Amino acid sequence: MNWDRIEGNWKQVTGKVKEQWGKLTDDDIKVIDGKQEQLVGRIQERYGVAKDEAEKQVQSWIGRM
Repeated sequence: MNWDRIEGNWKQVTGKVKEQWGKLTDDDIKVIDGKQEQLVGRIQERYGVAKDEAEKQVQSWIGRM
């Protein structure tokens, strides 16, 4: 699945996002609102990882969708 499809189906995908990154809050999910850069930024904040690591996690997750 590509990011455009995830963004278009954000409400349906949020459960899978929370499953993958359990530290993200409902407020985080609302702020992210299907935007990949926002997701990367929130993962950085909540998990204390570098941007490249967060991007790698997101790309890996997209590949499994």
